[in-house]
Amino acid sequence: MHVLIVEDEERLAALLQRGLTAQNYAVTVAYNGIDGLWHAQETAFDAVVLDVMLPGMNGLEVCRRMRKESIWSPVLLLTARGSVEDRVDGLDAGADDYLMKPFAFDELTARLRALLRRGASERPTSLSVGNLVVDPASREVTTPFGRADLTAREFALIELFARRSGEVLRRDQVFEHAWDFASLPASNVIDQHVASLRRKLDDVGSTAEIVTVRGVGYRMVAAN
Repeated sequence: MHVLIVEDEERLAALLQRGLTAQNYAVTVAYNGIDGLWHAQETAFDAVVLDVMLPGMNGLEVCRRMRKESIWSPVLLLTARGSVEDRVDGLDAGADDYLMKPFAFDELTARLRALLRRGASERPTSLSVGNLVVDPASREVTTPFGRADLTAREFALIELFARRSGEVLRRDQVFEHAWDFASLPASNVIDQHVASLRRKLDDVGSTAEIVTVRGVGYRMVAAN
């Protein structure tokens, strides 16, 4: 297994390199974000250990750039900042796990093993259908022509359709995703919300369409 370590503290980087090499990992080390991103672009690493506070380009931006360029190597972020907000920022940037400094080496290797079991499957931070982009972290829905102003319920629906674009979703699946059973909606409420969504997507020039599948439900497709 080939692991990339991006860490500007040379002593810590050396310790990690020695420890992982002793466990039969191949290890490449970079000491700043720019070099780290370059290595990630040039080599298909099995995992990346990425410090957040880096010179040149911080770890969050490195992670965002990797995901934007469809580099799906699992990323373990290292940071001395452990607030909930910091952890959320890291995960929303596309990281897979988060480890606070100082840490035990055994915990780092255990987390690495867990990431390696997942593999480098595609997991974009935003969802795209046609020219429509749905960002679950910022809860924004945009096209090159503008931003759709959606209600919370409409966002729940568009996220469902975008995550499962091309699939036919039954009406009961749509209901279960956006409404709880304590608030049983009127029989036509799904149709009303879908109609409103269609108007708002048209307003921003979306090429993603919500198509009615008669007698079944709905499907999101990218128009030609």
